[in-house]
Amino acid sequence: MTTLDISRRLGATPQERGSMGNGSCPDLFELSDGRFAVIGTDMTADLDGKLPDDASRADYEKIVVITRDTLLRAKSDIAQL
Repeated sequence: MTTLDISRRLGATPQERGSMGNGSCPDLFELSDGRFAVIGTDMTADLDGKLPDDASRADYEKIVVITRDTLLRAKSDIAQL
């Protein structure tokens, strides 16, 4: 079995985005197998019923929200993938 590791962060650190504590730390990471991990706010209960008709999620999946700033600061790293 292959060990899964975090290869790198995409974008700025939470501290660089102004997070001074543990309450606002969304983050994006590239994993060693090419997938991505997201740290964000679980909004599944709020958004599940609002998904478009052509979207769905499995029981083990969550709808996670990150700030706009988090994604925009990762834009250049994402473009290099």
